[in-house]
Amino acid sequence: MTDNQQRFRWHPDAQLFAGALPVPRTGVRPASRFCAIDAITTVDALTALGAALQSGSGFCLYEGIDPSGLSSEPDQFITLSGGSSGQPKGILRRQSSWIDSFDTNARLFGYTAQDRIAVLGRLSHSLALYGVLESLHLGLDAFALDAVPYRKQAAILAARDISILYATPTQLRLLALGTATEGLPHLRLILCGGGALDDSTAQSIQSLCPNAEIRVFYGAAETSFITLSGPDTPHGSVGQAYPEVTIQIRDPDGQKTTQIGEVWVRSPYLFDRYALGHANDTRLHSGFLSVGEMGRIDDDGNLFLLGRKTRMVQIADQTVFPEEIEAHVCASTAVAACAILPRPDPVRGQRLSAVIEGPADPDLAAQVQQICRDRFGPLIAPKQILFHPALPLLASGKIDLPQLAKWVEGQT
Repeated sequence: MTDNQQRFRWHPDAQLFAGALPVPRTGVRPASRFCAIDAITTVDALTALGAALQSGSGFCLYEGIDPSGLSSEPDQFITLSGGSSGQPKGILRRQSSWIDSFDTNARLFGYTAQDRIAVLGRLSHSLALYGVLESLHLGLDAFALDAVPYRKQAAILAARDISILYATPTQLRLLALGTATEGLPHLRLILCGGGALDDSTAQSIQSLCPNAEIRVFYGAAETSFITLSGPDTPHGSVGQAYPEVTIQIRDPDGQKTTQIGEVWVRSPYLFDRYALGHANDTRLHSGFLSVGEMGRIDDDGNLFLLGRKTRMVQIADQTVFPEEIEAHVCASTAVAACAILPRPDPVRGQRLSAVIEGPADPDLAAQVQQICRDRFGPLIAPKQILFHPALPLLASGKIDLPQLAKWVEGQT
């Protein structure tokens, strides 16, 4: 790679928008080789990001942290983890680690000069930042819609003929809920990451976007893309390895296994190190990285995830993955958003509570308990079903589990 190929650019053919408001190329050069950019106000954040791209500076778009100790080289940048289980971590990356996948996506999805990319999340979250940077680097118009109320996002997507959308399942669910009867026929590709896409949301968004191909991918802020789904991906899988990615499942002794184990990844898209915070489950060994995710791979190379090691729960000597129960509840009922949280239990060690988004519904609560008993048994099934009007969310669009756990404590 030449030096220019190792750094992000704002292609001369690309325009940048905060909602429907164009962000001009100011030509103002940052005073520093590294720019810490507050992501709270989208238009200001995009203006500062554009200046950093034009000057070739390193940068970090942050929110809710103290950026004073952060820095990077001009060919690096810092993004933030989702923070679903605690404080967000600063992820230091080479800019080339994302640029490589920009080119791969352009080839995989047949990007053309007429495509326009939109993101729905905050720019402090890596998924939204990735979509904006990919669009600008490849010469496509980029639209950041996080500051637009979700009931008005569809109007901009329609009016601006957006063809490609990056979003989390939660953002897609809100988009479908907030949209009037008119569809979004110009959307041809939806790239969904940051969590499991439940069947109800997938059906709603497919009805809204009848010409869109929905491709679910799995990754982490530390790894970028790991897998990508396709038309033959079996239900419950996050797809097969993304191009140039190798996946291994290893047992507790570090040996490859065909059973459930820890997911390890070798890839050109990996991060360099943490610039802020740390994660005990993130380990690098012989070129492979693990972030503590558990799963299995079938004979066709499809990855099935069970959940993070940090969320594993022991109930009556059984290992339980809350994410597996959450996915089952959403797949088997009309529930669109659910969180499973552990609570202390003097007999079993721990017991589970389920928090469902929406108004209290005794019939739905009984249904959730029954399907969980049928699938996981009476010891594992949630003992308590709670309803929350709107589950608290992080900037990444994921459920804020620590905040929700405090709320659950107050209900008992």
